Amino acid sequence: MSVLGLGRMGAALAGALLGAGHDVAVWNRSPLKAGPLLDRGARLAATPAEAGAADVVISCLSTYDSQQPVLDAASLRGRTLVNLTSGTPEQARGVAKWAASEGIDYVDGVIMAVPQGIGTPGARILYSGSETAFAARRDVLEVLGEPVFLGEDAGMAALYDLALLGMMWSAMGGYLHALALVGSEGVTPAEFTPMALDWLSSVGGFLTGIGAQVASGDYETDVSALDINAAGLAMLVETSRAQGIGTEVPATLRALFDRAVAAGHGAHAIASVIEEIR
Repeated sequence: MSVLGLGRMGAALAGALLGAGHDVAVWNRSPLKAGPLLDRGARLAATPAEAGAADVVISCLSTYDSQQPVLDAASLRGRTLVNLTSGTPEQARGVAKWAASEGIDYVDGVIMAVPQGIGTPGARILYSGSETAFAARRDVLEVLGEPVFLGEDAGMAALYDLALLGMMWSAMGGYLHALALVGSEGVTPAEFTPMALDWLSSVGGFLTGIGAQVASGDYETDVSALDINAAGLAMLVETSRAQGIGTEVPATLRALFDRAVAAGHGAHAIASVIEEIR
């Protein structure tokens, strides 16, 4: 096996493979980064082509633009390429098309873990692309984290990744706004966060029902209509302004909810907002 790229994540991937007893070659533009892995038994590949001699090549480089020249130089015909470089669905599909033209078995992946979590039970990696190649190399991929295959569309793993990260960033933005709001009255993060965690756990329980409404297109509700929530967002924006903090986070949602109300969804459930998004 070989790993192209020894940033924090690439080094963690190579380390997990070494820990599981695999023979691992590593390549990096700056060979000095390989030192700790060489001490653990890795072999230093002097060139991408040398690394490309392995049956399975894992690429974890900084960008797709920096990755493609390395892949071109690696001469991967007849090999399995597992691409763990972060990118968009279209970028993943582009590399899949290139790999097919070069006779390379291609699996795209996105890592849903921090480097310190690689190789632990809590790590999860989403994959898409060649199901045959994924199945053939599953035992190796399991070393890195729980492998989840999402289908033969090579862009699907990246699509899931960005969708999930979007949820994470939105939640973090809301949390930081909340800290600023209560902090304007001297409430500390330590005081507020336990309640925030309990609330987020409760909110998570709504997702299944919201998803079912989106799937059916039936937005009738007897719980909390959109116009009530839009009014609440207006109060949040005004209170934020009155407390002297930024309004960017709730103001964006307020505009979206107001647009859905204006489109006739005021008496519908929050799920109806998706009609203004898609």
